[in-house]
Amino acid sequence: MQLKVPALPPDETVQLRTVEAGLPRNSDDPSDKSRFRPPGRRRKAARPAALSRLRAAVGPWAARAAPHARRLRPRYPRPGRTGWRRWAPSWRQWLGAVLTFLGLTSVALSVAYATTDIPENLNSYATQQDNVYFWSDGTPMARTGWVRRQDMPLKDIPEDVRWAVLAAENASFYSDPGISLSGLGRAVWRTFGEGDTQGGSTITQQYVKNVYLNQDRSVGRKFTEAMLALKLDNRMSKDDILEGYLNTSWFGRGTYGMQRAAQAYYGKDVSELDVSEAAVLASLLKGAALYDPALSRANHARAVERWSWILDRMVDIGRLSPAERAKYRTFPEPLKQTKGYDTGKQSDYLVELAAQYAKKAARLTDKQFDLGGYQIYTTFDRKRETALTDAVTEARAKARKADAATARAAHYGAASVAADGRILAVYGGPDHRRQGYNESNATTVPAGSAFLPFVYASALQNGVHRTRDGGPTDVTPDTLYDGDDGVPVMTPEGPYWDRGGKRVAARNDDGRDYGRISLHQALAQSVNTPFMQLGMDTGLDKVRRTAVAAGLLSSSFGPQVPALSLGSATPSAIRMASGYATFAAAGTHVEPYSVARITRNGSQVRLAEPASRRAVTAKVAEQVQSALRSAYSLAHPAATARVAGKTGTTQDDTAAWYVGTASAVSTAVVAYRIDLTKSLEPLPLKGIAGTPAGRVPYDIWSGALGLD
Repeated sequence: MQLKVPALPPDETVQLRTVEAGLPRNSDDPSDKSRFRPPGRRRKAARPAALSRLRAAVGPWAARAAPHARRLRPRYPRPGRTGWRRWAPSWRQWLGAVLTFLGLTSVALSVAYATTDIPENLNSYATQQDNVYFWSDGTPMARTGWVRRQDMPLKDIPEDVRWAVLAAENASFYSDPGISLSGLGRAVWRTFGEGDTQGGSTITQQYVKNVYLNQDRSVGRKFTEAMLALKLDNRMSKDDILEGYLNTSWFGRGTYGMQRAAQAYYGKDVSELDVSEAAVLASLLKGAALYDPALSRANHARAVERWSWILDRMVDIGRLSPAERAKYRTFPEPLKQTKGYDTGKQSDYLVELAAQYAKKAARLTDKQFDLGGYQIYTTFDRKRETALTDAVTEARAKARKADAATARAAHYGAASVAADGRILAVYGGPDHRRQGYNESNATTVPAGSAFLPFVYASALQNGVHRTRDGGPTDVTPDTLYDGDDGVPVMTPEGPYWDRGGKRVAARNDDGRDYGRISLHQALAQSVNTPFMQLGMDTGLDKVRRTAVAAGLLSSSFGPQVPALSLGSATPSAIRMASGYATFAAAGTHVEPYSVARITRNGSQVRLAEPASRRAVTAKVAEQVQSALRSAYSLAHPAATARVAGKTGTTQDDTAAWYVGTASAVSTAVVAYRIDLTKSLEPLPLKGIAGTPAGRVPYDIWSGALGLD
């Protein structure tokens, strides 16, 4: 058979075309730019694709690795094997898989470590502490703050206490890298098996959880905890980590940190713990709900067992000798209950005063103070505070029994201030939770005739002016003034007229006329009229300056009119007591203060010294004291105590005072009535403060001091 090909016409025959030398190919195609290439220049070869170049580069390496890769690549069923071995990977495949896993894991951990940053913000419970207030004898008085925690430097925590914790929680703390791989493994296993990640953490990990993380129990949180622990272990010293851990761990009974735990369980500072007590506290780290021996018998049994194990463990790690261990055979029973603080009543008024003074004297902002950690040692005397509170409580009960309706609006304020400025006791109100403002520090009612000693002192100090342009004339206790009731108040130009066009006259409380009377006797008998004129003669501006120098606040004074001499100023009980204390201190005034010293986490906080100044000369102060002693003797002729004091009344019967000094301590007591549901305007006493023969403020004063 022959294949026949049809003949082609002449014009369709294939012809071989040649290109003339020097002319480009396809010169008849105007879109071909190669036709403009200069003669003799060769066209550049096309660049290979990127994938082709990559193949060319790795080709030799791939060829070499191919046989090994073929060995690692599983072939199923495997040739030359029988049974189940036909389907099992070879040892080379297992090795490759393990090495690959380890390599990828190492890379992942390295990336995680490098990208993990230690947070700048700590948990609120890790930074906040409570402020603890102490009585003047050093015993705890009150605490404030949401968290019961007090930081202590590691140097102030005994070494035995530290090692009791380390023996219980992490004996290898000083040598480990901050994490425990076996512990992490157990935590992960428990997460998947039982939903619990407790246990297995190093102290570094626990510290990280306390201050940086939440209490979420998940593998993710555990992984973050481990990364932070590794990084923290490289950045912080072991001692710093241990200090932080001991100050932030939960010990039950509402406490954080070893210091507050020591106080809650043993009523002492952590520096006073022995190793046996420390072992009990260390056992609480495993779970206070399970190991606080006061909660149940089962808890007690667990606590005793773990306490014994911790002491034995300390022997095992060489931190306690067998001989020392033998000393501790009896379980050191903690307190059954945490010693409570009397809050809400008088102590809250004390805390309020101390906090205000502490921030001012230590130059602390509210934010700094609220972070806590301060130990505030107050000047408050527990015995005096109790006696003063009991005296006011008794007076209040008597008033309710006599006239319940009138007594409902009764208020009592009281304060005791030492000659050196220490505030020893105050009565702020019946209960701080029901009455927030402090009666002892309130500037509510006028001082009345209790203000007369300041007028007397100013006249003795500055002299008087009989004429407008003349010089001062000295005044002595024997200087005579008119003591009759209704004597007009005089100026160098004539009678003093008020703005209403009425001539001002002085009045005595009982309307009695005393005739010409010495200033000493006038003060001793509380005769008003001489002092109203004496104030005008001395100069009301000088009277005011003397009173302020002695301790009263300038803000408590009103208009500078003759009534100023009769006590129109409204000082607080604290300031009145402070003013009288100036006379007892030979004329030197020390600003009243309620805080003697402050520490924070064991370190002393610098306090500004209370301001001190000379108000009057020692001679003037003694002359005032002498008149006040006479006042007390006249009112209480049977009394044997050396007391300088006097009553204070107002012409409109809105306040009754007693201010007196005994044993270099001045105490001021005021009683008044205000119906807070209606207004802040003082009301008439209506007998609530007693009668002139038996004044309630004096009864409170003498009861607080234990005088008859």
